[in-house]
Amino acid sequence: MIRIIHSDITTLPVDAIVNAANERMLGGGGVDGAIHRAAGRELFEACLAVPEVRPGVRCPTGEARITSGYRLPARWVIHTVGPVWRGGTHGEPEKLAACYRNSLALAAEHACRSVAFPCISTGVYGYPLEPAARIAIREVRDFLSRPPAQANGEREMEVVFCCFSERDAALYGHLMEIAKSR
Repeated sequence: MIRIIHSDITTLPVDAIVNAANERMLGGGGVDGAIHRAAGRELFEACLAVPEVRPGVRCPTGEARITSGYRLPARWVIHTVGPVWRGGTHGEPEKLAACYRNSLALAAEHACRSVAFPCISTGVYGYPLEPAARIAIREVRDFLSRPPAQANGEREMEVVFCCFSERDAALYGHLMEIAKSR
């Protein structure tokens, strides 16, 4: 099931929230900073403990890492790094799609039944909202429609697109309706 809401992702009582992180995973602006502030110092310490894959990079663009949620209502924080928009011809769509696929795979691996996503890369990273939302919706729908790997034959996961503005939520809602009609 997919839901679209206009809310503050740090307040959601879901199994996991996705953090639109930077490669260092040590907090930043926007949703990343809000999640770090709400989760408390323990989140910073957990992120600091994630091994660097190269100097200054704990989570490369398109990949995902998971930590506890600490003071958040969510049990887990899935950190993913979206691409910086450079016109769309530098692999941005593929990297953004990978953010959703890798985050959902981690959520499933940790038996999450509910996961909330912010609008990844659409803030300071400059990804235009509509193409980013189309990718998000496509990847989530594809994931939820795949045959589950679970023994009971069911994939019970609710995915929430948590939009910070009413305008973003309305666009996601419109694009969901279009996707359902196909």
